[in-house]
Amino acid sequence: MDSGQQGQGAEARWERLAPGVARRRMPVWDATVGVIVGSTGVLLVDTGATVAEGAELGHEVRELFDRSVTHIALTHPHFDHVFGTAAFPGAEVYGAVGAAELMRREREELRLDAERYGLAPGAAAEAAERLVVPRHPVSGELTLDLGGRQALLANLGPAHTAHDLAVFVAGRGGAPEVVFCGDVVEESGEPQAGPDALPRRWPAALDRLLALGGEEAVYVPGHGAAVDARFVRAQRDALAARFGVS
Repeated sequence: MDSGQQGQGAEARWERLAPGVARRRMPVWDATVGVIVGSTGVLLVDTGATVAEGAELGHEVRELFDRSVTHIALTHPHFDHVFGTAAFPGAEVYGAVGAAELMRREREELRLDAERYGLAPGAAAEAAERLVVPRHPVSGELTLDLGGRQALLANLGPAHTAHDLAVFVAGRGGAPEVVFCGDVVEESGEPQAGPDALPRRWPAALDRLLALGGEEAVYVPGHGAAVDARFVRAQRDALAARFGVS
């Protein structure tokens, strides 16, 4: 569903992937935000590109699920995925080990990068000034109990960035497993290997992602429509060929 359409309610902007699991495609950069809802906790996967987007997301989660966000998983430290976190002051924030240090060190570069991609200077400055970094580093795998629903956070190792985190939700009641991939997988364009990417290690990260999710999972890219294991494998092979990795 296109999250950028105006004049629609929250229900129309969120795509239900499984009971208690949904995602929204944000406007402008088509970045994915996910939500996993349990009886005692709500995990938001990424937070949007501005503090205002984060506030909107929090409002919509409460409207749709009658719960407030309690936990946040940041899939990687790029502005369009992390700049909305300040809108959730009470949430516990998780990220791949090293992400917090990088975000503190490169706060100004994040602001400049956001402006280079077209974010209004005022919004970029606010988000950078109020930047929230992960308090809980994930070095391997970590399971969050949200009350009758668990989410597995997995550090994939270097790929799109040096700090890529995936979120796995087990299927139940006939619903499939769901894997939030961050920008390790992209559907709406070719995967972006910027200056902070480690392209020769990217295929191995995708192998780990496929091992985590399996053949029947729904894979949710950082940008674009949900895909299947065959798409992820094809993207893995294309990246391996592109960067000369077996």
